[in-house]
Amino acid sequence: MVMPDLNSGVAKDDTAMTTAGDNIRRLFGRFICVGYFLYLILLIPDIHEASALSDWWWNPLAVVTIFGAALALGLSTFHRDVIWVSRMAAVNAIVFIVVELLWWPAWNGGHLSDYGLWTTNFPGVASLAAAAAWRPTAAFAHLLIAVVISQLTNHIIRVSPTTHLLVPDLLFAFTFCAVFVAAAVMALRTGRVLDATIASTHAAAASAAAAEATSVERERFDALIHDTVMSTLLAASRNDSDPTVIEQARRTVARLDDLRSGTDHETNFDIDGVLAQFRSAASEVDENITFDVDNTGTSAVAVYPTDSIRAMSAALAEALRNSIKHAGPTAHRRVSVTVAGTQLEVLVADNGVGFDPTTVSTHRLGIAVSIRGRMRQLEGGSARVQSAPGRGTTVVLDLKSTAESHS
Repeated sequence: MVMPDLNSGVAKDDTAMTTAGDNIRRLFGRFICVGYFLYLILLIPDIHEASALSDWWWNPLAVVTIFGAALALGLSTFHRDVIWVSRMAAVNAIVFIVVELLWWPAWNGGHLSDYGLWTTNFPGVASLAAAAAWRPTAAFAHLLIAVVISQLTNHIIRVSPTTHLLVPDLLFAFTFCAVFVAAAVMALRTGRVLDATIASTHAAAASAAAAEATSVERERFDALIHDTVMSTLLAASRNDSDPTVIEQARRTVARLDDLRSGTDHETNFDIDGVLAQFRSAASEVDENITFDVDNTGTSAVAVYPTDSIRAMSAALAEALRNSIKHAGPTAHRRVSVTVAGTQLEVLVADNGVGFDPTTVSTHRLGIAVSIRGRMRQLEGGSARVQSAPGRGTTVVLDLKSTAESHS
């Protein structure tokens, strides 16, 4: 990510969205264009009067170039690329200075009894265009040049020059116009600061999302290692291990291969596929498990995401493995699946020795990662572990789906 420079605008790629700085620059372009044409309406008598003070070509050239550049600036604000606003603003600022300088060789020596040349009424508008195009120092330098040329022109063409008032007029004109130019500079800078803040916020959000994704992926790998690799190695290390350990080892290797290759041929499960997945996960752990289905209610979900169902299946298998390990040799287990509306509930229960869930160490991954952690990662997923010493254990896996999003 390219961080923006507050002094030179926001760096963007070709696909970047319009920024706050761009929007402010477009608004200033339109404001300047409207300002020019309001002056045009007000100064029509002065424009006509000025035609007697210069060669025939200067007045038409001044009107066409100054107000034509203003119109081009206004139209450029509707272009997709904001760079054209800056370019037309620069043209506008330069044209104003050039036109004022060209008046000197075009002047025929005549004088005015009133205010002065019509172009000297709006040097600040041209400097607003300079602020939209260049750095603040260049904009204020443009304002100084425009004001000096304008006031010198006015003092020279008056019938009774008042040279002693030149400095006060210069100071007043520069100060008056500088207020608006400074406001424009600050508004444009505010847009750049806002864009920089947004970019920094997005970068921080992306970093947080990456950290969260890393954490989720770490939990996934922890659960996989615990559910398959560690369980298989533990079963193989026992002296009384039975032949089913070989099949468990094959399934473990197959799951690791699928994880490495990213093989995933299914995108969604219908309700029959969901039940088959749960039954398969349960029977892989305990072939004699009692598996009940309560599907009397109408399911409002046509299909379920593969990742969600596989995560629930893995949590189901882990709950059964924990029961086999800890419930005791005489415990009976059952799995019950309930489908009702948008809710999918899996209950894994045994009548074994039970335990106190609050005493489970935090470094034990079975419940924290393989069951609760897996379900917590799912949208609408949750897991509850209910147990007490001598009263068996019940694990409830719950998934609430939005019917519209899966239908």
